Amino acid sequence: MLEGILYPVLTVGALALVFGIILGFSAKKFAVQPDPNVKRIINVLPGANCGGCGFPGCAVFAERVAQGQAGYNGCPPGGQAAALEIAKFMGIDASPLNRKTAFVKCGGTNDNIKRNYIYDGPKSCVSASQLATGGNKSCEYSCIGLGSCQNACPFSAIKIAAGIAVVIGEKCTACGKCVSVCPKNLIETALDKNRVRVLCNSREKGNLVRAHCRAGCIACKICQKNCPEGAITVEDNIARIDYERCTSCMECARKCPMKTIKAL
Repeated sequence: MLEGILYPVLTVGALALVFGIILGFSAKKFAVQPDPNVKRIINVLPGANCGGCGFPGCAVFAERVAQGQAGYNGCPPGGQAAALEIAKFMGIDASPLNRKTAFVKCGGTNDNIKRNYIYDGPKSCVSASQLATGGNKSCEYSCIGLGSCQNACPFSAIKIAAGIAVVIGEKCTACGKCVSVCPKNLIETALDKNRVRVLCNSREKGNLVRAHCRAGCIACKICQKNCPEGAITVEDNIARIDYERCTSCMECARKCPMKTIKAL
């Protein structure tokens, strides 16, 4: 009776051992060797996993760069320093990076804008924007100022000052986290070399803008008429800058009667 049970057990154990040896040998024989450049790239990245590169995290970005599926200079937080290091051991001729930072298209500070009521709801711009008035400020295009972008920024590059979000340029990496969470689509990224910004996003006509905010674009076209490079056009009641033409001469900012255009 005992022998009848023992024999099958030993047989199964022996087969398991044989298969284990075969599998172990196969794993070593046919193992895919990791690309050493992946680890090197990861080591020079800041490790923020912010997604600014367009991939889920630093490890995936490193793999794509090593495979030639992503640019060596695709990490905004790493900037020029990381790009040069990656290019060096990848054997790539590095070109200078054009650094970008985010900016908030609103000048509706507490002193400039009217409020319809005192908001006492959840400290979330998304929640406040879903109210019938789109927030408690009289301009429906204005920054709500409850800090959703500030909370989303992994680099502490945004603060709420005088009721609106303000980007701290030296900390910003243009990762895009703030852009995606703003319910009013007020945040954009632009090249640092283009310092001129239109700090308004209203589509209202000039008389309505004046009624709500003392810093909004009134579509007067004075900036458009005075730009020597033809880099500004007023469309849909808002001034827009063509950065391909803009030379940052600041003539538009000097002429703007509402002081909506500034250099950041």
